[in-house]
Amino acid sequence: MNSPAACQVNMTPQREWALLLILAGIQFTHILDFMIMMPLGPQLTLAFAISDAQFGLLVSAYTFAAGASGLLASLYIDRFERRRLLLILYCLFAVATLACGLAPTYETLMGARIAAGLFGGILSAMIQTIVADVVPFARRGKAMGVIMTSFSVSTVMGVPLGLYVAANSNWHTPFFGIAGISFVLVVAGWYVIPTLQGHLHARGEAGPLHGIAQVLRDSNHLRAFCFSFCMIFAGFSIIPYITIYMQINAGLTPSDIPLIYLAGGAATLFSAQIIGKLSDRIGKLKMLQIIASVAVVPMALITLTEGMSMAVILVITTFFFVFVSGRMIPGMALVSAAGNPRNRGTFMTLNSSMQSAAMGVAALVGGMVISRSAEGLIENFWICSVIAIAFNLTALWIAKGVRVYQ
Repeated sequence: MNSPAACQVNMTPQREWALLLILAGIQFTHILDFMIMMPLGPQLTLAFAISDAQFGLLVSAYTFAAGASGLLASLYIDRFERRRLLLILYCLFAVATLACGLAPTYETLMGARIAAGLFGGILSAMIQTIVADVVPFARRGKAMGVIMTSFSVSTVMGVPLGLYVAANSNWHTPFFGIAGISFVLVVAGWYVIPTLQGHLHARGEAGPLHGIAQVLRDSNHLRAFCFSFCMIFAGFSIIPYITIYMQINAGLTPSDIPLIYLAGGAATLFSAQIIGKLSDRIGKLKMLQIIASVAVVPMALITLTEGMSMAVILVITTFFFVFVSGRMIPGMALVSAAGNPRNRGTFMTLNSSMQSAAMGVAALVGGMVISRSAEGLIENFWICSVIAIAFNLTALWIAKGVRVYQ
């Protein structure tokens, strides 16, 4: 399928590369802002004299706010020029992150985290929308590889980086650092990101609810939403419980855990580029089928590492991060091309909300499945891998029916 709004600007290879680096930087900072919270738990509970449950609310507040902002943004995202809207939201996210570092009380930190979630929650959707507007489908696999590299690295590096900061500084430092980098990227983005308003002419003067209705009436959009939900659900059925399983059942020490994430992060830094280029060369759907099929193996093995050596565990976890995150590169290239260009922003923000819901539901299901034995060991984690594999294979089946706009 083709559309006059499918590619709004023509860019030189050098400027396109600069654009991808800026967008990857934005993606990196706002995902890192979420991931960095979890290892800061001991310092925050001590600093504010709060319980583990109250700290859990701090972590989940960002996700809930992000999901809500995605639904709200679907009302207006296609009504504004893309560059201006992205940079305004990102600047407000940077201010909210700075406020997190300056927060004097638990209540003010909670408010700042909610604000960061509201402004940062739709950044991924906007980034993917801009990539789809600017980069032709034939090269979009490589472009998504660059973007997903930042996503993967921030996801797997957030925990060890947080642990390092917690051991060598204080809880304020990471928020100041992320805010500082964000303000620099706002300025750079103003000069590098092109003006994108072709979608404004394509969509006409219809109201915001009409745009949502158009997205939801399209059966191809609904298939893409289901595909995206299953892809995220498959990963997050396992990911939230890896650390606790490795420490309790596999016998790793807290100092061993960062090695898992460092190895995974280093590997995905290179594998994402390779997967992106191959997606363009052999086709997004075919590459997705290959990567997702191979991902079944580490999905199964990572929940059965009890009694294995550290070396073997590192191999399994690294393959898990490479292939489970690698599925998202051709997968998101397909999703970004499945949205009608005149409503692409609305489509991508609704898809972002769908992904947030998938993360939350998957983590909830995983928590209901696993249990503790009388000795305190994690039980039934293998069932999480069965669920993950089932959703992974379902995603592959759905992907065959997703149509794309060239």
